[in-house]
Amino acid sequence: MPILQSELIRASSRGTIRKSALARTGQPTAFLCHSHMDSAMAEGLQTMLHEAGWEVYIDWQDADMPASPNRSTASRIQNRIVSADWFLFLATVNSTASKWCPWEIGYADGKKPAGRIAVIPTADASGRHHGNEYLQLYPQITPAGVGGLALFPAGQSSGGNFVRNL
Repeated sequence: MPILQSELIRASSRGTIRKSALARTGQPTAFLCHSHMDSAMAEGLQTMLHEAGWEVYIDWQDADMPASPNRSTASRIQNRIVSADWFLFLATVNSTASKWCPWEIGYADGKKPAGRIAVIPTADASGRHHGNEYLQLYPQITPAGVGGLALFPAGQSSGGNFVRNL
């Protein structure tokens, strides 16, 4: 079941957790791949995962990131993808149409074990689901009732683990 985009936007109002570096204090770390047009949803997911004990890196929150994309930008993104425990792909109409997001997931696919790449499928206000093209390839993080978010194996909607337990 995809997460509602409106739920992510609501979560962003609970407060943004801004980190320029991935913390290593025992909690999972993640690089969040998303379209910058979905910044409120990215912040909402960051907040939800932070509440579950995760540290989530978002590139535009990094004060050391170049203002305009260039080779340095690509190198910094590559280093962040490799150094994070997880690579997360926030699937929206914007991220699947982006020029950077497919590049990032392709890079992650070559550098990370498949079990450490996860798609967060979303549903927009019209009920349209996004991310289906990746769901058979990678695990997915979706809502799990009152327990928050859960990670499910690729192509499955059962047998998941709560993200707070990973």
